Amino acid sequence: MKTKKNKEQRRIKVGLFGFGNTGRMVADEFLKDDLFDLEWVVRRTHKDNHKYATRLLGYEVNDAPIFSVDEVSSSFFQNRPVDIIVDFSSARGHNSYSSAADFGTKIISAISKYKENDLQDLREMAEKTSVLYSPNITLGINFLLVASQILQGIAPHADIEIVEEHFRNKKEQSGTALKIAGILGLEKDKHVNSVRVGGIVGKHEIIFGLPNQTIRLIHESINKRAFGQGAIFASKWLVDAPIGLYSMENIIIDMFKKSIPVY
Repeated sequence: MKTKKNKEQRRIKVGLFGFGNTGRMVADEFLKDDLFDLEWVVRRTHKDNHKYATRLLGYEVNDAPIFSVDEVSSSFFQNRPVDIIVDFSSARGHNSYSSAADFGTKIISAISKYKENDLQDLREMAEKTSVLYSPNITLGINFLLVASQILQGIAPHADIEIVEEHFRNKKEQSGTALKIAGILGLEKDKHVNSVRVGGIVGKHEIIFGLPNQTIRLIHESINKRAFGQGAIFASKWLVDAPIGLYSMENIIIDMFKKSIPVY
């Protein structure tokens, strides 16, 4: 569990939506970081209702009680205030915490399957508080997004192909790969290549073909804990950000400009 925190250190209170395989790992990463207090977890079902996330993750303390989503209302956020809500639940999760924006609670959404009306809801929340939306919140993939745009600017006539590899049972195309294609102005049905084998967590490769040379930008997720580390990275930046809608790319570009090291 955590070591004793410095009294001068500012603690960031976090509420987590989602406690599936990824959500559990994200919760564990926040619990291990001395800068954060995981206050509560909300999940869609009544499974493990009112138990403690810490106990379920193997810690011998009673912290971060679990609530079902139908227990959440505007008064929930008044009675259990947090600095940041981190969402790893589903495309419907934001419907349950939109009222939190009225209290200035900051929002991090790591959902990959939003429709346009869901994105519009995030934009409306971003008129009241700081909202960060990233369908893939790992630090590496967002560095890849920025680096690929820089390289395309340097070599605008390069041939570009995107290869995404995931575990055998993933049926749909990678939302991250489709986002990369969109950012680079590529036709998604022609330049995104999918591979499904074994138990790959996630790998994305952008291939730039130039005369006499090939440049490959690659990011591979080894473990889903990378999503938790990305959420922590985003939280540290967002907690002091003004009202508005942000992405992980915004953070990385900002850090490039300021030459701030990534921890």
